Amino acid sequence: MSDRRVVITGLGVVAPNANRVSDFELALRKGASGIRVVEEMAELKFGCHVAGVPEGADEIAESYFSEEQLLAMNQAHRYASIAAVDAWTDAGFPRPAYDDDRVDWDTGAVLGTGIGGMDTIADRVVPFVNEGRVRRMGSTAVEQVMASGISARVSGLLALGNQVTTNSSACSTGAEAVSIGAERIRAGLAERMLCGGAEGASVYIWGGFDAMRVLSRKYNDAPERASRPMSASAAGFVPAGGAGVLLIEGLESAQERGARIHAELLGTGVNCGGHRGGGSMTAPNPEGVVRCVRGALQDARIEASEVDAISGHLTATGADPQEVRSWATALGCAPEALPPITATKSLIGHTLGAAGAIESVAAVLMVREGFVHPSVNCEDIHPEIAPYAGSVTHELREAPDLEILVKAGFGFGDVNACLVLRKWKD
Repeated sequence: MSDRRVVITGLGVVAPNANRVSDFELALRKGASGIRVVEEMAELKFGCHVAGVPEGADEIAESYFSEEQLLAMNQAHRYASIAAVDAWTDAGFPRPAYDDDRVDWDTGAVLGTGIGGMDTIADRVVPFVNEGRVRRMGSTAVEQVMASGISARVSGLLALGNQVTTNSSACSTGAEAVSIGAERIRAGLAERMLCGGAEGASVYIWGGFDAMRVLSRKYNDAPERASRPMSASAAGFVPAGGAGVLLIEGLESAQERGARIHAELLGTGVNCGGHRGGGSMTAPNPEGVVRCVRGALQDARIEASEVDAISGHLTATGADPQEVRSWATALGCAPEALPPITATKSLIGHTLGAAGAIESVAAVLMVREGFVHPSVNCEDIHPEIAPYAGSVTHELREAPDLEILVKAGFGFGDVNACLVLRKWKD
């Protein structure tokens, strides 16, 4: 364990309910949903016809990047690049000129994805190969298909010279990326890291989940009510796309350049439940979840009693009750003493590999500004969650004394990631 402190100095987001951080914060406060009907899903005979698709991202991309750059970007690249550039400039750095050969050897990136370039594979690679038109596929297909394309793209946009990589741990990807970046800074191997995740909004990404019958099918006529974490009438998760990026930095570096600090990253935890004790490819081992949260608290050197709020994974599936119980077990508290808990997916759906990243941006905003955003659509609390009902934030809670918030993500493969955030005080 290193004593080197890590802070968050930049934020960027592309989300179904808002793009750009200021608009995203406003949407969180209002409990504004980004879930809409997607006609293509109905046309393709999906059971689920609703999803979270960011609006206006293409227009932002066109204002940020050249036509040549845009031709080499699929949707996940665009989302990730917008969020990364916004986090970079939010942290006070100018975008480097493309004809400037200087490299920032002190800054790297860990930008993950859960599914990768599935949309490009389906739209271009498979049809062109099957039709014998390989030579017409284009020269950028590989860089759009490879999972590391998003981190590689951002490294070129911002001249990053430290470690640049892509992680992929299903729905814990975004939070895990922040943990990996923090480890590198704490080890003294980098000054700054752009960390987060991106996922395209594509029927080819979502089709497998619809086949598993884990997507919401009962609210196709009421999209804003479809994402229902912790609800007795939850009917599965709502698929979504987007990106979230955090620029994390060593405290000394941030202070030396007079950077604005959004929050401090006190500690992290990452583990796997080993597909035992109830864990599987699609379900978490409760002990693994508890160990991950407790490991993050230990890394942060704080007591469980110091936690003021929780940003859960909470997907609107049958796993929600066990997750809430695991939070209480990890924090060693009775149901009535569980800190306020919220589910960002109730507003944006499940963005898969981007979920932990977008929700971490939300978590930082809640810590920085002192509020806990509403968790909507759970007015009918699940019976097994009813003992914890007093902790569920149905409406905006102003929390000026909020000091420490814990954010976690749990993914297919029984993998877990947890972040401990603290309000920054000069």
